[in-house]
Parts: sequence; structure tokens; C-alpha cells
Amino acid sequence: MSVRLLLSCGEASGDLYAGALTRELRALSPGLTIAGLGGPHFAAAGGGLIADYRGLSVTGLTEAVGKLPRSWATLRRLVASARRDRPDALVVVDFPDFNFRLARRIKQLGVPVVYYVSPQIWAWRPGRLKAIRAFADRVLVIFPFEERIYREGGVPVEFVGHPLVDLAAATVGRDEYLRRLGLDPRAPTVAILPGSRPNEVRQMLPTLVRAADRISARVPGTQFLLARAPNLEDGLFRYRVRDVSERSLTRPGDDSESLVVIENDTDNVLAAADLTLIASGTATVQAALHGTPMVIVYRLSPITYKLGRPLVIVDTYGMPNLIAGAPIVPELIQDDFTAEAVADQAIALLTDPDRAAAMRAALARVRACLGAAGASRRAAQSVLDVATRAVTKT
Repeated sequence: MSVRLLLSCGEASGDLYAGALTRELRALSPGLTIAGLGGPHFAAAGGGLIADYRGLSVTGLTEAVGKLPRSWATLRRLVASARRDRPDALVVVDFPDFNFRLARRIKQLGVPVVYYVSPQIWAWRPGRLKAIRAFADRVLVIFPFEERIYREGGVPVEFVGHPLVDLAAATVGRDEYLRRLGLDPRAPTVAILPGSRPNEVRQMLPTLVRAADRISARVPGTQFLLARAPNLEDGLFRYRVRDVSERSLTRPGDDSESLVVIENDTDNVLAAADLTLIASGTATVQAALHGTPMVIVYRLSPITYKLGRPLVIVDTYGMPNLIAGAPIVPELIQDDFTAEAVADQAIALLTDPDRAAAMRAALARVRACLGAAGASRRAAQSVLDVATRAVTKT
């Protein structure tokens, strides 16, 4: 029996999860076909790109307005594809503002819907649970505490574990990695992760570079690894850094500076770092898996923050803190996110071994909450269960 799936993901993290899910789906069901909205990871795993998510993904209410024409055009293209080649199931991965609209339309065609990596209704906009209950045949959650929320809300749910447990790649080792980059394994090393979306980098990177300058002045010899998300323009980095610092970003192998840009190698960067200055988001879970102490930062446009803050129902933003249920890592959000504040937090961790060790121990407990390996395989089995039930009914 050949299964046909439609999939929709947005953002770099969603594409990463979609790629891992697609590989498992094709391993379990070799005749399966899957296509939809995705990116390079989804395509590399064998997914057919009806549309590419890159260019659709931004953070913030006001920032999303400029993406609406392309978003609506992509939505129409996916619905048209489902009408032309009816899928046995739709799999939506995170990206709720777009995927809610898509899921409703595809559900109206009589196609079952699986929501993988569901929205964080426990953090903000809990009213979305009602909408999910209306269109989702199954929700696959990646945090253990989410299962109870959906079950009590009357939504069919399964906890599959976090896909990053598998996707956090094996690393080459700190000393070897830093030597490859022409850096000193004995020197304090700080990773900078300014986000995966262009608007995040614009908001975050200048302040983080100013913080790096302050850290260097107070902890001489500190070296910095800037983990650059794939598919971002060079000018987005070089221009912003020249705006705020005399230093210029360098490539691996250039010994003239101690700030090195590394693209698409986040696991090795995090594993080699004593500390990371990191934009709130999926990457903070990745850092937790590596046990890397961190300072979480984030900034939205002032109007977006003002409009969105009343919708937030938690007192903390970073995923490690939310999973732990306690403020185990510092967060500097919006007006609190300044170069001085980042530098102060970073220097405290770099110069106080006991404080850094306590944070690593707390992050190890977070890692234990994320479930066993095999999340993508379990998610694939659940998707196929929904899809094959739909096939046998027709």
C-alpha cells in the first residue's frame, strides 16, 4: 500500500525536524511519497518541495505583515495540490500562524491532520487549543508536560520525545575542533547564536558583538565562535558587525581575529564552547543537550512586544527554564537585553567555576526530561498509523 502525505513546515528548526521525520517515514514505508512546504533538510530527505519556506519565516506581529502576500500564495498552492493529488494525511510541523490556516482547509477536504511539534499553548495564547481540537486527528508533542494539557483539552495526543535528542550530532571534541579553526583550546571560548531568521539577526547580533567586546576587555584572551544559520545573506552579518565594532568577522583559518564565523555546524560550536550567548528558541534546547552554560537573549520590535506581551502566560521565555520549571539560566529580554547586561552575566559564568558547574548540572536534568532517543521514528510510526487508517476507510 502506497501512502501519500502532504507536509508543511516553516523555519529552520521545523525543516530540520521535517527532514528527520521524512527519513524515518521513507524507511518505514519505502513506497511513500511526501511533498509540501519545506526547506533543504526536507528536500534532502526525499520530500518534494511544492514551496520553500525560506522567506516566509519571521518573528513578531508587525514583522509578519510584509510576508502576507507570499504566505497567502503559498497557502493556495498547497491547497490546490491537495485537491489535485489527495493526500492520505497532512502533517504540519510547528509554524502555527500558517499551519492553522492550512490545516483547516485541508481538513475540509476530508484529509486527517497530524500536528507534530505543536504550538506552545502553555506559554501563550491558550485559546488555540480549541482550534487544534477542531482540526487535529492527532497531536505529537515533544515535551512530556504537554501531553496532559492536550489530553485534558480533549485532543488525541502522543508524547514522542524531542527530535533534537537524536539530531544533536556527535562532535569531534573541543580541542581538536578549536585547533582546526586556528584557535587555542586553553582559552575561554564563547559561542554566539543570534537566531536563524534575518530579522532576529538584525535585532540580536549588534548587541551581542558589543557584549563580546566588553567580555574581551575584562577576560583577556576570550575567543568567540559565531554560529551562523544556513541560507542567510553574508551582508546581514558583515554590515551589522561593522556598524557596531571595529573588528571584522573572519572565516576559519584566519588568525587575525578571535571571532570566527561558522556556518551550519552548531553542534560542534556548542560542544566546544564554555558558554553561549544565545537567542531564545530551539537552539537553547540544543545547547542544553550539550550541557553548555548559556545566557538567553531576545528582542522584538517595540510595538510587537507591546502587543504580544499581554498574551504571554508564563514568567520565563527560555526553553531550558520552562522545562526545568525554574530559572536555571539567565534571560535578558527586550529592554533588559543590553551589551552591558550580557557581558556581566557572561563574565560571571566564565570566572566562577562553581556557578558554571551548577548550571551544567541543571541542564543535565533538563536533558533527562526530553525523552529517550528515537523521537523521529516514533513520530513517523504515529503519522503512518493515522494515514493508513484513512486509506483503509476509503
